Amino acid sequence: MRYPLDFENSFDKTLLFWIGRYMHSKLNSLSNRQVKDPDALARIIGALRTGVGDIATLTRLAKEARNAGLIGINTYYKPLEKLYGYLTALGLASMKEIDEELISDFLASATAGLSDATKKNYRIAMINFFGYIDKQNGEEDGKAYHYGITLKNWGGLAGKRGTKLPSFMQEAEVERFIEAIETHPFQSAVAARNRLLIKLILFTGIRVGEALQLKTKDLIPEGDVYLIRIVGKGNKARVVMIRQSHIKQYLQEWLLLRNCEGDLLFCNKKGTPLTQAYVSRIVEKILMQAGIRKEKNGAHMLRHTFATMLYLKKKDLVLVQEALGHASLDTSRIYTHFDKERLKEAAGVMDDIAAGGGH
Repeated sequence: MRYPLDFENSFDKTLLFWIGRYMHSKLNSLSNRQVKDPDALARIIGALRTGVGDIATLTRLAKEARNAGLIGINTYYKPLEKLYGYLTALGLASMKEIDEELISDFLASATAGLSDATKKNYRIAMINFFGYIDKQNGEEDGKAYHYGITLKNWGGLAGKRGTKLPSFMQEAEVERFIEAIETHPFQSAVAARNRLLIKLILFTGIRVGEALQLKTKDLIPEGDVYLIRIVGKGNKARVVMIRQSHIKQYLQEWLLLRNCEGDLLFCNKKGTPLTQAYVSRIVEKILMQAGIRKEKNGAHMLRHTFATMLYLKKKDLVLVQEALGHASLDTSRIYTHFDKERLKEAAGVMDDIAAGGGH
């Protein structure tokens, strides 16, 4: 039986459902030769088939399966338990907001300090889990969402290479998107805030989570730019810049309206932090207004767009790494695959030989 990719009332419940379904399939496929309590295993499988209400219950069932003698269950479950905590903390709105870079970011933080063998197990667990969803999800029209997670370019394992090209906007689409930011009918109380927030992400390539953690003191005017202090993953600090002309008006308007907890730059009407799910919904509405549809429509796509444009215009991979706060050049290297001019040079390498062969 196939299920819609998103069908529960919340992202957390939907992700829990998919982990539970996946674990049910693994319990039925793992070797049961060492199972010493078949009745306990049957009860666990039945519980997973009907569904669980929280991650703690799922963790308990996995432990009981291991105690019953089902060897290898933790190899698959432990990484997914950590993945659940990581993704639900981000406040995502849809399973479609998950992409390969997000999973790579998770692996980088979750496997730090672990052995190469354990890192390999985490990678395999991610590939198998999303491969399972690829095969098991489906809408009423018969179409299925495809993640295609391979993690070949994940830097956690030496010698792994490959690419999973992210969605991004072309220059003409960026122009339409910027125009839509300016004209989208936001409510007056949040218009300046939303336009400031989306432009900051698009024009600097910072992560949505990084933008939502900004304090007012992190924006420092200097000449015709703002210096923006970012605290990224692993508490690594970096500085990005944005032309004042792009955001100064909206920043001034929002600072007069904001009523946030502490020095937080962005907040909702209650003064508490915005969620990533909210930001992604804003981005999707603006994209829709601009007539732009991508495989990945969430706010993270803006970061991919910035990185792609930065590399194509500057041809400086180290600059991309520094601007985006990537821990490794291998993560940044994916954007070289959009360099059509370099690819044209490769396409013409045999031209002289081929021309000479005609004489």
